[in-house]
Amino acid sequence: MSKAVFCLLVRRGGRIFCLISYLCRMKRILFLAIFSLIGIVVIYLNNRPAPEKEKLPIINPAELNEEMVDPELQRLGLGHTIGNFSFLDQEGKVVTQDAVKGKVFVAEYFFTTCGTICPKMNQQMQRVHGKFKKDNRFRILSFTVDPETDTVAQIKRYADAHGANSGRWIFLTGKKEALYTLARKSFFVLKPAEAINQGDVGSDFIHTNNFVLVDQKMRIRGYYDGTSPKDVTKLIHDIGLLLEE
Repeated sequence: MSKAVFCLLVRRGGRIFCLISYLCRMKRILFLAIFSLIGIVVIYLNNRPAPEKEKLPIINPAELNEEMVDPELQRLGLGHTIGNFSFLDQEGKVVTQDAVKGKVFVAEYFFTTCGTICPKMNQQMQRVHGKFKKDNRFRILSFTVDPETDTVAQIKRYADAHGANSGRWIFLTGKKEALYTLARKSFFVLKPAEAINQGDVGSDFIHTNNFVLVDQKMRIRGYYDGTSPKDVTKLIHDIGLLLEE
């Protein structure tokens, strides 16, 4: 049987075309084009640059309001880290900076008899503690600003009332001068507006709603309003970022 029987003949301009053969050739070309396009897409997806990970700033004294920073440190633009310290925790054990070296931690200043912002702050800190209490890479440090009242026994009662795991959420008391020096020269937690509202700056009393996020290298990476659920949600997110750095 003639090959012509199997194709539809079309006369065009004095020539005869086999329409079916033509369509078959076009089908193969289309298939090759699609296959090539898929290959290009796969190669692109496999070799495209990875999206940049969200990264938190490293905060140094020169970037902060001068009134928050000790005059000796105001121009320090690089290299600030949290200083050495030694206090007693709620179990009566000595805790130094070694307890948080190589870990992400959040610091706050509070006092157990505070009836204004501290209950709100530590309610929010309970959220942070609940999220990360099983992660050994993370700690919370709560420094008292009223060590005369906040003895080891007092902060123990307060810690227990907040469900604090003593190995993860550490309440600290000690000499007032050492506590305040750390607050002013390491964490920079006394804001001008807060100083005005306190009315007792002359007595050197620190009371702030700030939570301070510190990374594994003892560098400040963020400040958060500890009375704001929205800010603390952001803090929880940022802790996760640092844990993966």
